[in-house]
Amino acid sequence: MSDKRVCFDFEIEFSNGGGIQGQDFRLDIDGNDISDRELAAYIIKDLQLLMVGSTRILNKKIISEPHKRSGTSGLQGTEPGTLIDLSHTIVDGMITYKGLPAPLICDHLSRLQSRDHYAEGTEFQIGKIEMASNTGTYLDTPYHRFADGDDLEKVGLERMSGLAGVLLQLRGHQARAIDWMSFAAVDLAGKAVLIETGWSDNWGTDSYFEGHPFLTEDAAIYLRDKGAALVGIDSLNIDDTSGGDRPVHTTLLGAGIPIVEHMTNLSALPASGFRFWATPPKVRGMGTFPVRAHARIDA
Repeated sequence: MSDKRVCFDFEIEFSNGGGIQGQDFRLDIDGNDISDRELAAYIIKDLQLLMVGSTRILNKKIISEPHKRSGTSGLQGTEPGTLIDLSHTIVDGMITYKGLPAPLICDHLSRLQSRDHYAEGTEFQIGKIEMASNTGTYLDTPYHRFADGDDLEKVGLERMSGLAGVLLQLRGHQARAIDWMSFAAVDLAGKAVLIETGWSDNWGTDSYFEGHPFLTEDAAIYLRDKGAALVGIDSLNIDDTSGGDRPVHTTLLGAGIPIVEHMTNLSALPASGFRFWATPPKVRGMGTFPVRAHARIDA
């Protein structure tokens, strides 16, 4: 059965004067319906409202849409300990970012060639890859932006491995720019904050390179100030690329917060209750590198 959400308008008046309204509000529900009384109680509790005098629920309708809080829609039958792959596959000739070269993947030593070096019946393949470090799903370290920042060698494992994670499900976000308010309801401190925009659905098409969602500078400042440990996104770039500045990279990497871009399969994660890894090889003097980003569902 698909997830159900209720879409509605509401009007609330307070017993000591004043009131609030909401239009096209959406909430997750269990089952196929919810009464106006239950819905009013849900709003009052969820918004922590006091001295409510009256409530009115208007234009209510039930819709089929993935839940935003539980994140269960992608986890039907998933057991604790399950590993979720969050990386794109790197293949010969693919383009991750326009202007960067595609990877060249070939044999350094083919199986046929190896037969000249080993005993009969014994053969090996040694591959060779030539690529830009910003290929596929990759991690940005502070050195990517700052000459004196930590590179792949210096970034500690604790900054990118086994982090408690939270997922922000922002599919359907109408504006390209994602502001700080999208994160205000979530505890971010010490977390790998993963942002699902749905943009990875365009991977492998020309649409992937045009009009991608991105974070605002205020969002980056909020994430930094609230103690995010790492920030990942399933988009072309975490920054707006229409100009030459990169305030999100500057803010996050300047605070030592790694960034993971070009993620995928984030819809398979719950909103919380998972651990996240994005560990690149230990390379001196390099600021970015592909990772096998993945998560493990907690018990």
